[in-house]
Amino acid sequence: MNETKNVGTPQPFSLAARSKSFGYAIAGIVFMLKTQHNAWLHLIATVIVAGMAFYFKVSAADWRWLVVAMVAVWVAETINTAVEYVCDVVSPGYAIAVKHAKDIAAGGVLIAAAGAVLIGGLTFWPYFWPQVARML
Repeated sequence: MNETKNVGTPQPFSLAARSKSFGYAIAGIVFMLKTQHNAWLHLIATVIVAGMAFYFKVSAADWRWLVVAMVAVWVAETINTAVEYVCDVVSPGYAIAVKHAKDIAAGGVLIAAAGAVLIGGLTFWPYFWPQVARML
């Protein structure tokens, strides 16, 4: 017999339950990194951007923009990955509606990544340009 939790019934607050929730979230991120090639590209980009920010000693205000851009890409990628997995379970065969859902979710990642590149360019330009100007 299939038993379900009391869906929608509020459960009492528990530190153990919160700890489990964090564990599930971390497991999801690890799973995404193990299975999604684009997540590795985002990880590499995150490391490069952070390294450049340390190298150029960007201001706290600029760090905020970089963090927002990186987080937006990571959130979009996690949602995209979840949409893809749910679509594959709901419709294992080909369905045009599933294709559209997956394409739209992937488009969200592309929008976030393009925005992050723009934010990164605008943020790093004042730090990068003086170094280029010296070489000219």
